[in-house]
Amino acid sequence: MPNWPLDSDPVTAPHDQVGSESIADSVSSEPGALMAIGGAEDKLGRRTVLRTFVSLAGGPDAKIAVVPTASSVGPEIVEVYDALFRKLGAREVVAVRPESREEAEDPQTVAALDDVTAIFMTGGNQLKLSGIVNGTAFGEAIKAAHRRGVVVGGTSAGASIQSSHMVAFGTGGTTPKQRMTQLAAGLGLIRDVVIDQHFEQRNRYGRLLMLVAQSPGLLGIGVDEDTGAVITEEDGLQLLRVVGRGVVTLFDGRKVISNAHEARRTAPLLASGVVLHVLPAGSVFDLTGRQLVDTAPSTDDDEADERAVAGRGLKRLARDIAAGDISPSVLRRRRARQGNEGDRA
Repeated sequence: MPNWPLDSDPVTAPHDQVGSESIADSVSSEPGALMAIGGAEDKLGRRTVLRTFVSLAGGPDAKIAVVPTASSVGPEIVEVYDALFRKLGAREVVAVRPESREEAEDPQTVAALDDVTAIFMTGGNQLKLSGIVNGTAFGEAIKAAHRRGVVVGGTSAGASIQSSHMVAFGTGGTTPKQRMTQLAAGLGLIRDVVIDQHFEQRNRYGRLLMLVAQSPGLLGIGVDEDTGAVITEEDGLQLLRVVGRGVVTLFDGRKVISNAHEARRTAPLLASGVVLHVLPAGSVFDLTGRQLVDTAPSTDDDEADERAVAGRGLKRLARDIAAGDISPSVLRRRRARQGNEGDRA
């Protein structure tokens, strides 16, 4: 098993200090690591999650393909990640944006993934992303890249599509209810799981529980905002490590007792015997055996204070960009308003 030190976080150190013990160096080159980010990753402070992704991608040798297909935002979304990844040390960033299944079959679009070290899928409409990518030459190219060692990551919608089964849409809420959400096919990069994102912030416990109650063979993975689940294959095991500010919540329903097969319409569901795992940063979980491997270290008080005083207005802007649900005109107005507020401070 690679050495991932849990008593120190190499990706929160200054970039030039990430050397031989970096995450990138500790991961097997075949297949590539996967990274599911819960959305709204920090783009302005420590940038732990994005720094981890760049490190996995190869750091100064990284060539990252940004795939903004899910987003409704124009070139601005690519510009944001281009600037961030280069700032964090990536050598090159390219945009690859199929907007239809026809474009996803275009050989030139597919060839753009031939020499990258990492693929990053942005947030936005996950059903749009699935509808354009799945079952096309481009989707197959993503899977082939993963098999040959390319890192594949994504935020929000770009996280959900990595699993074998993907949340298409649905409502929030704590109580699992019949017909609360629907599934679509994902890329299948992570086997026998379903991933939900913005998990705690948008109260998506109920809908993930509903999916596990209906399909007990699936492991439900809920990823908080500014949090990443890094998944690697090591010595025949599929391991999940948590980085970032929040937690990754797992629902294991293999022994669930449920009335999902007979509940009608939007009735609350019985879900008894589901095993719950709540994993903060530093935790390591064996997805193959569905058991905890190692526990997380306690959070440093100074680090917690630093996170708490980060600019809340700017975090809101970063959240909107990551979710892919803000128009360029709104983005410009918000930037101008925050600039004026800063002048008055």
